[in-house]
Amino acid sequence: MRSPPCRTRRRQACTWWRGLCGLLLVLWMAAAQAQVQPVPVLTGRVIDQTGSLPPAAVATLDARLRALEAEKGSQVVVLMVASTQPEDIFSYSNRVANAWKIGRQDVGDGLLIVVAKADRRMRIEVSKTLEGAVTDIASGRIVNEIMAPRFRANDYAGGIEGAVDAVSALIRHEPLPLPAPTAPESGQTRLGELLPFVFFAVFMAMQVLRRVTGSAMVAAATGVSTGLLVGWLMQSWLIGIVAGFVAAFMGLFSRVPVATNSGGWHGGGSGGWSSGGSSRSNSSSGGFRSGGGGSFGGGGASGSW
Repeated sequence: MRSPPCRTRRRQACTWWRGLCGLLLVLWMAAAQAQVQPVPVLTGRVIDQTGSLPPAAVATLDARLRALEAEKGSQVVVLMVASTQPEDIFSYSNRVANAWKIGRQDVGDGLLIVVAKADRRMRIEVSKTLEGAVTDIASGRIVNEIMAPRFRANDYAGGIEGAVDAVSALIRHEPLPLPAPTAPESGQTRLGELLPFVFFAVFMAMQVLRRVTGSAMVAAATGVSTGLLVGWLMQSWLIGIVAGFVAAFMGLFSRVPVATNSGGWHGGGSGGWSSGGSSRSNSSSGGFRSGGGGSFGGGGASGSW
């Protein structure tokens, strides 16, 4: 039997080497991907994992971004991390932005500002929808002319506020679809926030009337009035009926604290206040959630300071 010619053996060897190199490349990429930092939890419009932003600055930024979202519908999020390693800030920002999907679902008008403090790197990641408003050139100028000088002076809050104001001004000039009106929902929420005070006032009034009249009919009358009031406030008679029953039940089986001769008060509980504990996380929630849009294709700009 004749052995394969020399040229055929070399060709087979080359094929094997190429396959082996391809396999090693795939394994290396998989290992590198497994070591990248996880995507942070989207807890608010401003997420500072470094503790560099004062609470007042976080509140100011959140208010400005909330106003922009209410006016134009676009979602802008600020993320401050210690480092993006082993990824560069471009890959990290693009991965986080696509995972969060900020921006409206049907519009995709999201924008992400990332600051990596220890790496001294920053990036403005722009969704495809906003690339016409916040161009790569405009993003570069914001990074180099607004953020970098303030960051060099350790003024992180000032640099980010300047960037937020600049991108907000650009977005406000973009003819985007108007956001859905939210005024009725906000009004309903504000009315809903009054419910605890309504219950307390009704409860106290009911106890006083019971002591004066000694009649259980007061509880029934209070339940009806409470149901009507809550139903009107919440614009839901079902909730009003439930609230009315709760108020009547409280009136029948509860007792108001009674003053003693010593001037003290007997209550059912300890009456103390407990805090929710301190948290180092400097983020603002405010009920913020991703709009489900935001297709990010690499638009924006990066820089250092």
